[in-house]
Amino acid sequence: MDYNGSKYGQAAEENFLKGYNCTQAVFLAFSDLHGMDPKTAARLSSSFGAGMGRLREVCGAVSGMFLVAGALYGYEEPKDHQGKKEHYARIQELAGAFEGENGSIVCRELLGLDRKKDVPVPERRTEEYYKKRPCGKIVHMAAAIMEEYIKGHPLG
Repeated sequence: MDYNGSKYGQAAEENFLKGYNCTQAVFLAFSDLHGMDPKTAARLSSSFGAGMGRLREVCGAVSGMFLVAGALYGYEEPKDHQGKKEHYARIQELAGAFEGENGSIVCRELLGLDRKKDVPVPERRTEEYYKKRPCGKIVHMAAAIMEEYIKGHPLG
């Protein structure tokens, strides 16, 4: 699928290139829809980068999609079984779309890393860093997948 025309994908990639982690990059791209102020949105999504705090688990871009989905479509009441069921199906659909394009939703697998957990110190964002990481394109794709989902499921 061609994601180059995605407004949100472009915004997410630009956010990543500014230094935001993958989750922040995607979540902040949708600020116009979820309405959260950028400072709060950045703080809320800050823990999920690098596969959740550099644990290299679920890709931060995928977590960003899930945060957007929750902000836009999530359920509120703890006893809303139907809402929970529908939302979990939505999350699995988004994960499936991402996995279909990338083969995985796991950070370490996407980056070809052989270790499960990484040191907590993030790498410096240098020109070399951006050249060796696919993350800019991955956040672009995740945001575009979310954008396509929203187009097919208009907000009430």
